[in-house]
Amino acid sequence: MSKLAPETRAWLEQSGFTVGDEALWHAALTHGSMDEDQDYERLEFLGDRVLGLAIAAWLFERELSPEGTLSQQLNALVSREMCARVGRGIGLGEHVRISKQARSDGGADSDNILGDVMESLLGAHFLEQGFAPSADLVRNLWRPAIESGAGRDKHPKSALQEWAAGNQRKPPVYEVTDRSGPDHAAKFTVRVTVHKVGEAEATASSKQEAETAAARAFMEKFA
Repeated sequence: MSKLAPETRAWLEQSGFTVGDEALWHAALTHGSMDEDQDYERLEFLGDRVLGLAIAAWLFERELSPEGTLSQQLNALVSREMCARVGRGIGLGEHVRISKQARSDGGADSDNILGDVMESLLGAHFLEQGFAPSADLVRNLWRPAIESGAGRDKHPKSALQEWAAGNQRKPPVYEVTDRSGPDHAAKFTVRVTVHKVGEAEATASSKQEAETAAARAFMEKFA
């Protein structure tokens, strides 16, 4: 049976997770590059749903905002970028089980991998402890993000879309101009263009995040 390193188990418990079956948690921390029988992908699928429901219920409880605003906040709080940020905050990168090559390529600090593993840990916690304790854990880990107002501001892509419409311009066009790096640590460069206004570029670890960053850069430059 796969065992956790003692320091990894101690770190998980210090971070708020309740560890039972070590093989489950071993899998939750294992990236596909390790080429083992069990990795985090199935647990990530489950944890994504646990996180979404936990955050949605929390927002519904604490906010009187309309549905559109709640959805905007939810999308920001469950994004891979936010999951990765929470993971970095608890030192997740040191404990991800990833091949030497993937680690040397920057995989242990990739938003994609850290975000996915953060969700897989929530999936493992849900399987062993159920929803209510997992929702409490989400509230503890995500509290700084929600109290900082993450997601309250309009999403940069939506803001740019509305700005273009309000200025009688065609809708912004997004184009991937470069993709580099291995799949586990890919970098995407996206250019956004508004006809007869200008363009801006940004690079991030996913196409969606690069589009968001490009839209933000455009608004800072032209709006």
